[in-house]
Amino acid sequence: MPTPPPTLTLTAHADDLRVAQLAALAVVLSLVDAGIPTPLPGLKPGLANIITLLALTRFGWRVAVSVSLMRILAASLLLGSLFTPGFFLSLTGGLCSLAGLGLAYRLLPRRLFGPVSLSLVAAFCHVAGQLALARLWLIPSDGILYFVPPFALAAWLTGLVNGLVCALLLKNDPLR
Repeated sequence: MPTPPPTLTLTAHADDLRVAQLAALAVVLSLVDAGIPTPLPGLKPGLANIITLLALTRFGWRVAVSVSLMRILAASLLLGSLFTPGFFLSLTGGLCSLAGLGLAYRLLPRRLFGPVSLSLVAAFCHVAGQLALARLWLIPSDGILYFVPPFALAAWLTGLVNGLVCALLLKNDPLR
């Protein structure tokens, strides 16, 4: 009699479920973002970044990275933009944003720098990463610098609003 094949059992822990829930919520907000008309391509409110900030402040750096990267991949799959220039711009912006968040979260005193400050850092790093990639790959011209002022203004506005929303959510403590 042949031996039955070995079975593999995966057990989801509470932390895994939390990451999956946060990532799913971030994907939904990314899809909402994609449906909002904007005056310039790439100018989006970045609503999913609220979830990344919540993940960072409540559960730490690793959870924030997981949520952000899963969101970028899943949203690009759902929007049909995987491996397009838009995907690489989003990924680059997200990685730069995570790098800025990681440094700010680790180096800045938390009693003075909260969700709004972190959101502003993330928004400016995101825009800087996207514009740098666009300059190096898509538009190899200094003409891209004309986009810096409107994108910087958008980063300031969206970073401020998303940070305020995150602060409000943290005050009401939805994740505990």
